[in-house]
Amino acid sequence: MNIYVSNLSFNVEDEDLREFFTPYGEVTSAKVITDRETGRSRGFGFVEMSDDAAAKKAIAELNEASVDGRTIKVTEAKPKEDRPARTGGGGGFRGGNGGGGYGNNRNRY
Repeated sequence: MNIYVSNLSFNVEDEDLREFFTPYGEVTSAKVITDRETGRSRGFGFVEMSDDAAAKKAIAELNEASVDGRTIKVTEAKPKEDRPARTGGGGGFRGGNGGGGYGNNRNRY
């Protein structure tokens, strides 16, 4: 089972994350997600456990636990395809004259 862990301290590393879950059963992987550019933790990670029953027990007991001064949130990870698409943002070239201010909407031809 894949487990999502959020609100992690920025000091938590992969091995720390693995150690939180090891008492509950075999941890096949533990990864704190980092920023691509800075390499700094983004405050969340994923843990993969081979036994679903052990994973569910870990989720129940570790959710809202205090770790390194922060209350972590532990849930079953959702598959990527189940997440809603992001809206807004983006950017890209939209044409137009740019700028702003009073009276900028007048025709200039």
